[in-house]
Amino acid sequence: MEVKDYMKLPYTRLVQEMNDESGHYFYGRILELDGCQSTSDTLEELYESLNEAMEGYIETKIENNLSIPIPETPNNYSGKFVVRLPKSLHQRLAIEAEKEGVSLNQLALYKLAL
Repeated sequence: MEVKDYMKLPYTRLVQEMNDESGHYFYGRILELDGCQSTSDTLEELYESLNEAMEGYIETKIENNLSIPIPETPNNYSGKFVVRLPKSLHQRLAIEAEKEGVSLNQLALYKLAL
């Protein structure tokens, strides 16, 4: 694959508005591409600079014959996973779910989403 082919893939862009000692700006990164990140004063500039960073990242990987992660899609996940926990925590969560009138799965989903 060439750079342009990778650029068309649905990579996950994470954007965060920042207010710190440097001032107000936007920080963004490509989740699947470790170290591929950028900052800009506006969202529009951030999107452009992230694309430039991505292009450079991918070009460097290709030039050095290094693998490039492909974005994951929701189809690769079943939507369930098994978690082992202490019996006492299981008991506490089951009691809390019952008090709230929801299933244990619904309570766990709510708590994970916080």
